[in-house]
Amino acid sequence: MSAVVELPEPLDVIAVGAHPDDVEIACGGTLARLAEQGHKVGIIDLTDGEPTPNSPGPEARLEEARAAAAALGIHKRIVLQLSNRKLFDTYDNRLALAIELRRYRPKLVLGFGEKTPMASPDHWQAMQITDAAIFYARLTKWDDQFDNLPPHRIAAQLYYTLAFYSATPLGGAGHIISDISATLEKKLAAVRCYASQFAKEKAHVFDRVEAQARHMGEIAGFQAGELLVTPRTLGTRDLMGAIFGDVVVSPPSDAPM
Repeated sequence: MSAVVELPEPLDVIAVGAHPDDVEIACGGTLARLAEQGHKVGIIDLTDGEPTPNSPGPEARLEEARAAAAALGIHKRIVLQLSNRKLFDTYDNRLALAIELRRYRPKLVLGFGEKTPMASPDHWQAMQITDAAIFYARLTKWDDQFDNLPPHRIAAQLYYTLAFYSATPLGGAGHIISDISATLEKKLAAVRCYASQFAKEKAHVFDRVEAQARHMGEIAGFQAGELLVTPRTLGTRDLMGAIFGDVVVSPPSDAPM
């Protein structure tokens, strides 16, 4: 008989990145808004992002990540000890993330939605690891593979994008613009916490992040926004509420296992 595992307070939302700063750039405004709305929000970085050219070392990068999480109002940040620059979609890496998803039991997981050509290949690997871990988190009769943590079914998944250099939006079953008009400054403050990554010669990154947010917001009639993509078509039982109000739209339930 398996020992009973004591579980921490669950998180409502977890965003997964390959490195500290991925999530802040892609969907930091959304996470800050969710936190302001009372949701418990977490970030899981698969690696510590080290080594990088201008960072003095892992501890400095972790301190930047802690400061960025505080700027967004994040409740929990976890940095897994997977290998930066050598991140691959392996069974062990899938398990490492699935264990945390079982431990913190989120309703929603956000993660990478595409390759980033001419940027880190870790991003594409992180997408595959996240997709697999979401599936692994719910599997029964396999608890011994997950530190005897019980299965957890994640209700919804969304993809985010870092594709600043593409004129084609991220594809998927549906597009959502998340309103970050009230949290854009928190997003920018969080990105600025990564001084080791964005030295003076990379200061244009802040303008690019803000411009992207302004553009996405304009598409949906907001001052600022972030693009999120659902891999499954969403449905609503309240059409007028979904169009004109703040209601929850739910994905179709999974078929029986």
